[in-house]
Amino acid sequence: MNAVELHARPSRRAASNLAMTCAMGLAVIVVAIPLFAVISAVVSRGASVVLDGFPDFLVAEIPPISRRAGPGMGPAIVGTLLVTGTATAIAVPLGVLGAVYLHEYGGRGVFARVVRFLAVVMTGVPSIVMGMFVYVMWTLRFGYSAFGGALALACLMLPVVIGSTEQMLRLVSDQLREASYALGASKSRTVLTVVLPAALPGIVSGALLAVARAAGETAPLLFAVGATKTFNLDLMGGANTALPLQIFQASSDLAFPAAEQRAWGAALTLVTLTFLLTIAARLVVARTLRRRSGWKSS
Repeated sequence: MNAVELHARPSRRAASNLAMTCAMGLAVIVVAIPLFAVISAVVSRGASVVLDGFPDFLVAEIPPISRRAGPGMGPAIVGTLLVTGTATAIAVPLGVLGAVYLHEYGGRGVFARVVRFLAVVMTGVPSIVMGMFVYVMWTLRFGYSAFGGALALACLMLPVVIGSTEQMLRLVSDQLREASYALGASKSRTVLTVVLPAALPGIVSGALLAVARAAGETAPLLFAVGATKTFNLDLMGGANTALPLQIFQASSDLAFPAAEQRAWGAALTLVTLTFLLTIAARLVVARTLRRRSGWKSS
């Protein structure tokens, strides 16, 4: 190999690196264009509705007649927090426990492969099918309720949490597990005190992805939550509402300017609510990691 070939090889690597960097940057721009377009449309059309009706838009009841002008998305905001929060409390612990079993205990066993396959299948199930399932299993027996909507959303969130958590557990180095075993820790203690904390940021990211998907679902709630215009804090009894439901119903009456304005305002409220919950979860995780690093250093 002569000096010319040695000089040409780094230049080809640099050219390949530059080409791939440009391709990735172009892909990011292509993905960001529709994202910013949607966000700008929601903000430009919804900000005036929320600000002009503030704070009544966030706390007042929904007008009983869609064509009637006036703010009010308080019951939908409360219903969204109630349904999504309950669904998160159901799906995230079950999903994390399921992923721990699949990766740490089940391995390549028959039962673990069946559970993993079913989780993948559930990921592709349309949300309206999940809503019909909850309608048959819960709503027909107990009536419309926020808990029924939470069950439907939990079924949608569960495979997402399982898949993302299992992937994060695979990224945890086996050397950490072996070091814990060498110190005499049991497998369960190793999982609780070593593996899960190491994978915590990724687990939270997966949970937030599942929450973001569930918070914007409409079809399951149509079969489980019902529709109401007033506040209902009862989780188990009575029809409730949510922001996606109100967006859907108001969008069906776009011929009326008041309904269209409430739809855009509800859309902005839903996006802002999801954004704030994501930031809050990130701050909690960052604070937890800082505390753990402080304990280790001391």
